[in-house]
Amino acid sequence: MAEHGRGAGGRHAAPGEARAASGGTATVGSTPTEAADPTAPFASAPESPIGTARTSRSHDDGSTAPPVGVLGASVGTLDPSVDEDDRDNDLDLGAPVRGTGWVLLVGGLVGAVVALVLTVEKLDQLANPNYIPSCSIDPVLSCGTIMKTWQASLLGFPNPVIGLLTFPVVAACGALLVSGGELPRWVWWALEIGSFAGVVFIHWLIVQSLVVIHALCPYCMVAWVAVIAIFWFTTMHNLREGNLGGEPAGDTLARRHGWGLAAWYLLVVVAIVASFPAYFGAMVGLG
Repeated sequence: MAEHGRGAGGRHAAPGEARAASGGTATVGSTPTEAADPTAPFASAPESPIGTARTSRSHDDGSTAPPVGVLGASVGTLDPSVDEDDRDNDLDLGAPVRGTGWVLLVGGLVGAVVALVLTVEKLDQLANPNYIPSCSIDPVLSCGTIMKTWQASLLGFPNPVIGLLTFPVVAACGALLVSGGELPRWVWWALEIGSFAGVVFIHWLIVQSLVVIHALCPYCMVAWVAVIAIFWFTTMHNLREGNLGGEPAGDTLARRHGWGLAAWYLLVVVAIVASFPAYFGAMVGLG
C-alpha cells in the first residue's frame, strides 16, 4: 500500500511542507506556486513589478503588518488617500501669502521713503519759491512744475502726506506676514479698499501729468509702481482666499497672475512714451 505524505527518499514530509516534482507544482499552505527547477543553478522567486506594494504580511501571532513597499519604502509611507496635488500644495503652504507680504513690505517702505522726500521738497519750496527740487531734471522730468499745481494738493494739503500716513501701515502688515504671522479678514478688506482708492488716485494723477500738466515727477512714478504692485498682490491674495466673496480662486491664479501685472505696467509705460514722443525719441537717438 502506497504511503501518503512521503517525499523523495522515503522521508515523511512535514506538515505544510511543499511537495515538489520536476516541472510540477508545490503547495504552501493553501496557495499553489510554481516549484523551482532543480536543474537551475539558482532558484529564483517570481518577479513582481517594481514599486508594487504587498498589501499585508501575516505574522505568527495573526497580526497584519502595514503595507510594505518592495524596496522597503514603508518608512515614512504617505497616506494613499491624500491626493498628490494636495500633497504638493501642503509643501507650498504659506508661500503665496509670504510673497504678498514681501510686496507689501517693500512697496510700503519704498512708498514711505518717496512720500517723505516729496514732503520735505514741498516744504522747502513753500519756504523758498525759487527752490528747485532735486527731482527737477529738465522741462519734462520736473517735480517743481507739478508741485506748484492744484493737483498736487487735491485735499488741501500736499498729496505726499497721504503716503506718509498709509505706506507705513502697509509695510507693517507686510512685515507681519513675512515673519509668519496672519492677518484677520477685516485687515485684508481694509488693505483692499485702501489700495483700490490709492490705485484710482494715482491713475488720476497719471492722466493729469500726461494730459494737463505735461510734466513727469520721477519720485511720483516710483510711488505709482509701488501702489499698483500693492493693489495687485492684495487683490490676488483676496481672490485666492475667497475674502471678497464667492469661491476661492485657487493656486492657479496665484502662480499665473504676474503676466497681468506686467501688462498693466507696460500699458502705463506706453502711455508715458506716447505722451512725450519727441522727448523719449531723442533719448534713443530718434529725434
